[in-house]
Amino acid sequence: MTRDAFLDVAIEEARLGLSEGGIPIGSVLVIDGRIVGRGHNRRVQRGSAVLHAEMDCLENAGRLKAADYRRATLYSTLSPCDMCSGTVLLYGIPRVVAGENRTFRGPEDYLRSRGVDILVVDDSECRELMKEFIEARPEVWNEDIGE
Repeated sequence: MTRDAFLDVAIEEARLGLSEGGIPIGSVLVIDGRIVGRGHNRRVQRGSAVLHAEMDCLENAGRLKAADYRRATLYSTLSPCDMCSGTVLLYGIPRVVAGENRTFRGPEDYLRSRGVDILVVDDSECRELMKEFIEARPEVWNEDIGE
């Protein structure tokens, strides 16, 4: 089975974030089979409290209509946290594809209870990116949603 091409783009974003000195989490927003937004965690690079990968991705997508969000899939290399999951609910995004949830598991059950279709693909590259980062820079990981 081949990996989803959209997840590949999210992984590219995660690697870009890592190369910038940030946390390697990437995200893309797909509507009708095309990427309309992409981003990566920029908390470190921008000194931001909220620029998780999903938030950066949605910001880069710009203003969209509610009907557009209802046809969207949000890809993330890591299970979305409470903030990013809340944004999924706020905009009515019906589907989330997460690369992995072993290093961090967001409120997936809650999203499912609210009707969001979540697929966790348990991708080894996504897991390794996070595992290596957490081992190398635990202080950065732990200042946000880590331990």
